[in-house]
Amino acid sequence: MIPTLWAIITLNFFITQIAPGGPVDQAIARAEGRGTSAALQRLTGQGAREVTPQGGTSATGKAQNNSLYRGSRGLDPQVVEQIRKRFGFDKPIQQRYVDMMWRYLRLDFGDSLFQGSSVVGLVIQSLPVSMSLGIWSTLIIYLACIPLGIRKAVKNGTRFDLWTTTTMLVTSAIPQLLFAILLIIFFAGGSYLQWFPLRGLVSSNWSSMSFFGKIGDYLWHMVLPVTAEVIGGFASLTMLTKNSYLDEINKQYVLTARAKGLTERSILRKHVFRNAMLLVIAGFPSAFIGMFFGASLIIETTFSLNGLGFLGYSALQQRDYPVIFGTLYMFTLLGLVLTLIGDLTYTLVDPRIDFETRRT
Repeated sequence: MIPTLWAIITLNFFITQIAPGGPVDQAIARAEGRGTSAALQRLTGQGAREVTPQGGTSATGKAQNNSLYRGSRGLDPQVVEQIRKRFGFDKPIQQRYVDMMWRYLRLDFGDSLFQGSSVVGLVIQSLPVSMSLGIWSTLIIYLACIPLGIRKAVKNGTRFDLWTTTTMLVTSAIPQLLFAILLIIFFAGGSYLQWFPLRGLVSSNWSSMSFFGKIGDYLWHMVLPVTAEVIGGFASLTMLTKNSYLDEINKQYVLTARAKGLTERSILRKHVFRNAMLLVIAGFPSAFIGMFFGASLIIETTFSLNGLGFLGYSALQQRDYPVIFGTLYMFTLLGLVLTLIGDLTYTLVDPRIDFETRRT
């Protein structure tokens, strides 16, 4: 896990650093576009005016003001250097890399360059939205797909198997963005019904509601985003479960169990289930990460939810490097930990698996 995490952070750091349009270029473009000393004052962190005791502007303040007020004609080199120094780009790239890795070893992710908050604060602020979408979507998909996949394996080749497969293929072919827009049009006051809210995770008066009122309001806001996120996620897990069951059902130990007189339900529950679920459990970490981070951007943007996907997209647009690398570090570490948990879960499902006694 450690070398994998280090390699991902290192590769992304150097690729992003050499790409054009970094935070310094973004800051300079903003300052030149605005052309005001106030904008430059915020970017350089220095005052642009000096007020005399009589309330006027001193000669020094006027000279500095005139120097800073060159937005439309290009910035003064000293001002550009101040911007580079504020963002840490006055140092060589090797030193910036070493400084970043040393901070990450101490779990110090720094502050956003443009949003005026720490990276950890921004992640904590955005985490409830992404957690809600990821947990609910993954839970619904697993609760629906595993029983459905088992049923399809038992009824393999029947009309039930054919129609469910056709339905899943059709739903998986619908673009997520299109389905989200259709939900808004039909159920969120777009053109027809107004059953569900369009924006936010909770209502504006959520704090004044009762305990059960808060739960109901939260679930009410989650209906459309979660529905849009899970619509295309049923096919792969259902077919994986079905094929795993079919593969186990045709093995010799199942024929032996049937010859001993065991019922079909007992064979499926006590013997086939444990072996067939190994592949499903192995794919849980990647499925959870995919639901947690992969499709969140489309859903969060469509339903005006400020989650981790939207935070990462905004950081990439602005070249907000502390947010980009801080979130990348945390997400990669979370993915590696979940993969480890998935491997350890093997032994809970099937105690015969023992990684310690594996021989090469």
